[in-house]
Amino acid sequence: MQEIKWGIIGCGDVTEVKSGPAFSKVANSKLVAVMRRDAVKAADYARRHKVEKWYSDASELINDPEVNAIYIATPPLQHEAYAIEALAAGKPVYVEKPMTLNAEAAKRMIEASNQYRVKLTVAHYRRAQPMFLKIRELLNDKIIGNIRFVQLNMLQPLNTNIIANTDEDWRKNPAISGGGLFHDLAPHQLDLMSYFFGATEKSVGFAVKQHTGTPVDDLVSGQILFENGIIFNGTWCFTVSEAQQSDICEIYGSKGKISFPMFKNNVSVTVEGQSKDYIFEPLKHVEQPMIEEVVKYFLNKRPNPCSGEEALITMKLLDAFTQ
Repeated sequence: MQEIKWGIIGCGDVTEVKSGPAFSKVANSKLVAVMRRDAVKAADYARRHKVEKWYSDASELINDPEVNAIYIATPPLQHEAYAIEALAAGKPVYVEKPMTLNAEAAKRMIEASNQYRVKLTVAHYRRAQPMFLKIRELLNDKIIGNIRFVQLNMLQPLNTNIIANTDEDWRKNPAISGGGLFHDLAPHQLDLMSYFFGATEKSVGFAVKQHTGTPVDDLVSGQILFENGIIFNGTWCFTVSEAQQSDICEIYGSKGKISFPMFKNNVSVTVEGQSKDYIFEPLKHVEQPMIEEVVKYFLNKRPNPCSGEEALITMKLLDAFTQ
């Protein structure tokens, strides 16, 4: 295989800018087919993005002989079935986060990848972005000394605009999303914690529904004890006032603190009373750096940038915090 020729299953709103265009912008990669169950919308997406083919049936796209890799960008409910079908067809899979509905489903996807000996990567794409790579470098260089603990607050009002628009509010349907906005946003944050701090020893959490107008938990609190002794404390609440909204992660060390948001582009480092800020250019296509790494992996030019086994850790944390 000299070039990755992608087919997208689920070319909805989140693929318009975040990921879709990037598949034809990176080296040795091209988007050749898209699929959406609504044929009119699939055809419109293909026309606007200059994609050669479109389908309204996922199996037809998976079995297109020109397509040699699959990107799954549907709601989480469909991730498992589509991934296993693509893997069985010998097509490597790049699947959106959260990997699927729960840890047990994630294990079945990993088993299928191993059974068919076909590659599987999960789109925890912040791993490849310059801002988070810089944070990891600062941690590895012990700029703030030995890490003590992490405090994360993701506090949003009911009508938050921090997420992409969708045709239907599926994120608030637990049968489709796995568990509301927490399951949509927290995978980014929890994966980064594992990426930064390594293996987990223990995790526990609480989840409650405080707002009567939603079927999903809207307040989640979770803790992680990492094997290296670092403790993570996280709070996610999606019913605060506009004035109280917050997106901040603070990593405390023996010499100072690193502070950063998940959805903006600035990092603040304070060491022994002296502060330094790092400002990063916003990315037009936020998944492009990760897609570059996935293409290299599929072409056997680098290791897996986020394996199913790594993503399973995040799925187990989601389950631990909410079950």
